[in-house]
Amino acid sequence: MKLTEKDALIIVDVQNDFLPRGALAVPKGDEIIPAINSIQDRFDFIVATQDFHPANHKSFAANNPGRQIGELIDLNGLSQILWPVHCVQGTEGADFSKDLNKKTWRKVFQKGMNPEVDSYSGFFDNAKRGDTGLSTYLKKNQIDRVFICGLALDYCVKFTALDAKELEFDTFLVIDGTRAVNLNPEDGKDSLAELEAAGVKLITSEDI
Repeated sequence: MKLTEKDALIIVDVQNDFLPRGALAVPKGDEIIPAINSIQDRFDFIVATQDFHPANHKSFAANNPGRQIGELIDLNGLSQILWPVHCVQGTEGADFSKDLNKKTWRKVFQKGMNPEVDSYSGFFDNAKRGDTGLSTYLKKNQIDRVFICGLALDYCVKFTALDAKELEFDTFLVIDGTRAVNLNPEDGKDSLAELEAAGVKLITSEDI
């Protein structure tokens, strides 16, 4: 696959709290880092997203008395899974993995900062009311193809890819550069099927 200056790599939330021993660890999430590092030198344009919650975020089970991790609640009109406290601003858990090459990143787009709504996608919050500025930044730089990797496949990666496609970027998912949370065992597999059905192209790092 030939890459041009109109191609961008989007690295989603490869942060300590999503890695083994983290507060919301994605199984084998650390295994994607070599694949992501291996493709970075092929891109002239790389951006990343960062989950960056305030401590009072209402998606945290700890901030909903009497509720448990994994329960569903209504959060301002949206169905919300309650998560463990994770990726809190100013904590080590919110930092990117030390093993991830960050030297050539153009910009980091932070999300999840509004305590009243969760933010899976790197483009918008879950209510589609808050915009991170990622789409505007890509279009300003004349990007038309995006290659997405990171954590986790069945949440932030999936919704970032779906929004990229809806925003009319030619969208690719690097499947060996992502892993799923799999709250239900088939979530990762179902996410791949959903992405393919939406027109997202599934590739591996070796295809790039």
